[in-house]
Amino acid sequence: MIRLCLPYTDNKEADAISRVLESGFLTQGDKVAEFERRIANIVGTKYAFATSSCTTALHMSLVAVGVGPGDEVIVPDFTFPATANVVVQLGAIPVLTDIQLDTFGLDIEDFKRKISQHTKAIMPVHAFGLAADMDGISQVAKDKGIYLIEDAACALGSTYKGMPCGSLGDAGCFSFHPRKTITTGEGGMITTDREDIASKISLLRNHGGKRMDGRFEFLAAGYNYRLSDIHGAIGLCQMDKLDWILERRKTLAAHYDMILGSVPFVQVPARPEYAGHTFQSYVILLDDHIDRDRVIVRCRDHGIETTIGTYALHAQRFFSENYGYQKGSIPHSFTAYSQSLTLPLYPQLKKSDIDTIVTTLDRVLKQVSSV
Repeated sequence: MIRLCLPYTDNKEADAISRVLESGFLTQGDKVAEFERRIANIVGTKYAFATSSCTTALHMSLVAVGVGPGDEVIVPDFTFPATANVVVQLGAIPVLTDIQLDTFGLDIEDFKRKISQHTKAIMPVHAFGLAADMDGISQVAKDKGIYLIEDAACALGSTYKGMPCGSLGDAGCFSFHPRKTITTGEGGMITTDREDIASKISLLRNHGGKRMDGRFEFLAAGYNYRLSDIHGAIGLCQMDKLDWILERRKTLAAHYDMILGSVPFVQVPARPEYAGHTFQSYVILLDDHIDRDRVIVRCRDHGIETTIGTYALHAQRFFSENYGYQKGSIPHSFTAYSQSLTLPLYPQLKKSDIDTIVTTLDRVLKQVSSV
């Protein structure tokens, strides 16, 4: 079986974990602090705060900018549910917007239409390692006084017009889940240049406590959203490999692009001039008449693991039942949800593996299209 994803680790991670265990200091400490400094340096922000996941990073970022009951937060509909779940958990309303089918990024015209007097923030998603088209989004957010929180879960190392994702808004949120470019097992990071947001996150992340005179004084009802030094040690080892991992992903993605050109019924990932794509996932779009789910099953039968791109939130039961969306009412997102296919991509793959994947996909598509 050719796996969909496989984190790239070696004995360095195991050795780093052992050293932390031997030290006896396991919770957030020096390793996490060093990991934060290295992420801040890569992203180019003054501050970086490690968290237990990207979900908790998104949640805490919204809390830090004051999102609460009655507020509206604009979220692209084509994303993992965590992006909208954190809005719901604050008593705010997720306003779901459509996407551009070529990039899977937020449709700025739909964004403009859905702004109201209650709009407090927007969370554009850098889908699969490709930056959203940020100029228009940023300008509208600035003009309307809307906070801009980047869901950069998939976008460590990605750029927009030469600027790193995670540095383009009021805050950026990254994931280190095993399917991401680098991993800590579970973990996330908030990056920001804003001192006011940094001050709130620093307090909220650690139970709302601030150490004074050898003890904590609790100034807010905060969270336990810290990252452990075990995870931080893994992250540091992964950062040492980041440049190679990114280069390898781009090389393999270029090979996919080249040989998929002769395969019918397939749209390869867009490469807009404004963006530096890191291909956290290699996601293609199949023609409308192709049964994508049948393709997934048939590829698995031939030893190739594939999956959907991600979810159209409006088509999920929670969002349809609670916010009145009808399946297909956000059309481009629904098409992407129905027809996107994620192919295996990770550094350990060889070009010969990709040749096998594409040959198998070509055969399966021809079989499915003739049914």
